Amino acid sequence: MDTPYTHTITPITADLLRGALDLEQTERGALPHRLPARARRQIPDEQLATAESQPSGVRLALRTRAATLELDVVATKRVYPGAPPRPDGVYELLVDKSPTARASVPDGDTLTIDLATGTAHTRPGPTRTLRFTDLPTHDKHVEIWLPHDESTRLVALRGDAPIHAAPAHGRKVWLHHGSSISHGSNAATPTGTWPALAAALGGVELINLGFGGGALLDPFTARAMRDTPADLISLKIGINIVNTDLMRLRAFGPAVHGFLDTIRDGHPDTPLLVVSPIHCAIHEHTPGPSAVDPAAFGEGRLRFVATGDPAQVAAGRPTLTVIRDELARIVAQRAADDPNLHHLDGLDLYGAADQAELPLPDELHPDPAAHRRIGERFARLALGPAGPLSAGTG
Repeated sequence: MDTPYTHTITPITADLLRGALDLEQTERGALPHRLPARARRQIPDEQLATAESQPSGVRLALRTRAATLELDVVATKRVYPGAPPRPDGVYELLVDKSPTARASVPDGDTLTIDLATGTAHTRPGPTRTLRFTDLPTHDKHVEIWLPHDESTRLVALRGDAPIHAAPAHGRKVWLHHGSSISHGSNAATPTGTWPALAAALGGVELINLGFGGGALLDPFTARAMRDTPADLISLKIGINIVNTDLMRLRAFGPAVHGFLDTIRDGHPDTPLLVVSPIHCAIHEHTPGPSAVDPAAFGEGRLRFVATGDPAQVAAGRPTLTVIRDELARIVAQRAADDPNLHHLDGLDLYGAADQAELPLPDELHPDPAAHRRIGERFARLALGPAGPLSAGTG
């Protein structure tokens, strides 16, 4: 693609990226992944396959004197027939940690998902160019955060000065796994997801394995975490177990133990924090599954409802209240032999009073203000001086 200035083309390789566990070279660019290839081969559904390829927390980390940077991308735009159009994904550029510019692309590949039938199909689209100009010309650290909720193939990177991978940062690496809330659903920008906010406040380097609909205690995710170098680890468990109606209480406890056992095989002494669900009124006392509210959908709004029967809780169908009690019990039991295992009640991050003040717009996911509140509280309660992950502050 022609440019009006003398430019250097920098190959897009894994050493330019942070927050990704794999970089797949395709015919249409490099596709960052948040699960390694071995784990991806075991993914049983398209929802998780889509979620792990959405680069939440993934960023290009560069060192350059360039005043102009260009990034060619193929974005994947999701379309839900009958639902309001989704906003374009946001690319954020930071210079020496300071937010400097934002950009989006208007089109790309189109993934159409029919919520009524569960079918999906993709239509190929164009490559588009993001252009960042008037950057300071001194030698600087530049990060380009990719959209947290929009799969992005990286086609080409150019600048008007040489571009190199940023050197090692020296910060502790925080590896986090959670649901769509950790993924960043309803956040406005990639640095506005609660894990990104918490990492910035806590002075740690984030690897975000938050997957929309995919925090289901999958063994392949546990093995990926086992094999990923990290100084600090957290798991946010519960909402997807309930809202998919995936398992009964009898299976849940052993599944948590197995997930923790696998992580401990690779990280025997790493500080490990188990976080229970934040407040979600529809599932506090009502089991899953959750479903799209047809009345709201008919009005062009997305809203979720709980469809389970509270009478079935006695038979082992979990609610968020049940999950919180069970996680607290499991961590207390294991902590007797594992002093680096800790528990954080999700209600301390966002409770009933918070929902009254900052309600979940679709009954499941926080809005940008609530993401900020959760991130600030996690930074204080978990990454702060008195927190169980305080070794990560710097």
